[in-house]
Formats: sequence, C-alpha cells, structure tokens
Amino acid sequence: MSIEIRNINKEFGSFTALNNVNLDVPSGELVALLGPSGCGKTTLLRIIAGLESPDSGSIHFHGEEATNRDVRERQVGFVFQHYALFRHMTVFENVAFGLRVRPKKQRPTEGEIHRRVHQLLELVQLDWLADRYPPQLSGGQRQRIALARALAVEPKVLLLDEPFGALDAKVRKDLRRWLRRLHDELHITSVFVTHDQEEALEVADRIVVMNQGHIEQIGSPQEVYDNPASPFVYKFLGNVNQFHSRVDAGRAHIGDLAFTLNDHQAAQNHDALAYVRPHDIEVYTEKNGDPALQAVVSHIHAAGPLVRLELQAGNDADTIEAEITRERFRELKLGHGSQVFLKPRHVRVFLQQNQPG
Repeated sequence: MSIEIRNINKEFGSFTALNNVNLDVPSGELVALLGPSGCGKTTLLRIIAGLESPDSGSIHFHGEEATNRDVRERQVGFVFQHYALFRHMTVFENVAFGLRVRPKKQRPTEGEIHRRVHQLLELVQLDWLADRYPPQLSGGQRQRIALARALAVEPKVLLLDEPFGALDAKVRKDLRRWLRRLHDELHITSVFVTHDQEEALEVADRIVVMNQGHIEQIGSPQEVYDNPASPFVYKFLGNVNQFHSRVDAGRAHIGDLAFTLNDHQAAQNHDALAYVRPHDIEVYTEKNGDPALQAVVSHIHAAGPLVRLELQAGNDADTIEAEITRERFRELKLGHGSQVFLKPRHVRVFLQQNQPG
C-alpha cells in the first residue's frame, strides 16, 4: 500500500513540529525517517498511524483519503522502542492478542489463530519460545516478538519508532540485518524512525532526512551520503570536516589550496563552507611542491581496519580528521607531533547565505 503525505503541518503550542511536509512512500518500500531529536520524525509517524492529527494537510493510503480515519481502520502495525509486550502473557498469547480482540465477525477460528501465530514465530525465528514469558527473553528476542505481534493482524503498512534504540550495539546490528532480510521477504510498506545514520544507511530503500520540522533531502542511502543537499545533511550523515572557504568565479579557496567547481560560476569573492569526509583526505609527510594544508598529528586512533588521525592546522583551527589504511599509516611512520601535509580528494562547497552573488 502506498502512502501519500500532502502539506502536513503540526504545532504544539508555539513549537512547529512539522512545516508543510510532503512525502510519497511507494508500495513495498522501506523508508527511514532520519534526523536529530525534535526534528518531527516521530510526530510524522504518529500522524501516518492516526495516533496524532495534523493541523492541516492530508494523508492518503493508496490514493484514498485517510486523514480522519480511525487508527483501527488504517490497517497499520506498530513496533515501538520499548517492546510494549504484555508481561503476564506467553509469547504465543502476545502474538495472538491482536487477532483475538477483533470483532467476532472478523475474528479467525482458534485453529487459524494457532496456525498464523506459529507461522509468524517461525518467520521471526523464535517458534521455540512460544511458551515463554517476556521477562524470560533477551531484548533482541522481545523486539522480534513485538514485530511478530505487529504482523499478526496482516497490516498493509508497518510503522517502527526507533525499534532497536533500547538495545546494545551488537544486538542492534544483528537485528538491522534481520529486519532488512524480513522486509525483502514480505515487502510490506514500512516506515521507520531513527536518529542512527548507520541504521538508516544499512536498512532503508530510501532515506528522508528531517530537520526542524521539514524535509532536507530524500534519496537512496548512496545518494544522500555521496551527494548531500545541504550542510545539515553533510554533517548529520557520518563524520565530515568543515573548512571556511572563499568562492570566486568558479574556484574555491581553502588556505593555499584552490579547487575548480562545477557550480557557483557567478559567485564573486563569496564566503563559503567546504566539506570533506575524513576518508577523502590524503596524508603525506613531504610537501612534493604542490599546495597543501600543513598540520600536526595531535591524536591517533588505531583500533579497527582504518587509522583515524586527529590533526591541528594552526593554533586556533578546528581539529581535522583523516582516515587512512593501516598499511599507509605504517608507511608514513606517523606519531604524536608528526608534521604532515593534507590534500583533499573530494570537496563539496556551499555558499553562505545573506551575501550577494
């Protein structure tokens, strides 16, 4: 089932939670609403669910108006951060709950309920825990049971609000992969809220980056990571170095470095911000004649496959981060206080606002 979100506005007192939000979620797609706390992503999810009403705008499910439709009529399944399982019920009873509370005319037979519940428990790979109680399960198991319970009512749309937020990093990573495989099998239209960029990049078909009640960018994980539409998206998706720059006639200047730009041809001596990912900075111990940023190694993080360097390029400058391979690190023979020369490989420049040009 596709979801069409049109001109949604929502205020809480003087706080604007959503400001003219428009979004299409095609049928069968897994979409992540990504952004910092307070950006409006959970409010938007609750409006899609019918748990919250917009001040204006509309929600359509598969082309049909659903803005004022009761939550029970929307055929939506929910999974929240804190499981919300009934502690006094077995795993089996928790998953069966949504089916058993249906009006009598819509309620499946007891045999059908048993068949469907065991089928779902097999789907989430926990059929062997049917007789256990939630307190006897791990956090990851409880969240998979919560997902099975949401799927039991055969929803047309699945909504997940920070579904793995309460779990430790290892379990979260395992469940992300599991959710992606499950979605590929079921193809239920799904929207999940997260503030974890790694989670969104790994799981989603498309990412909707939100900030202060509006959408900054929509695109595939690769699109939003490789081509951020704004400084906010650049800074929110992974580590990035920010440099103050000047743009003049299609050339950006950072210190002694100059780069030819494809855009901003009309800008004349315009203040700008330049962004470079740590892995896009080349590190040398000799200048080799070309212009380069001079810096000193202030810290070395050598855990994992890459070595992360913290560098100072002057007394008052911000710390610059660079990532190099272990082989390159050994080759350069770097230590604390080593002098290095830096050359960015890929630079993205944004003109600063409120300035002519």
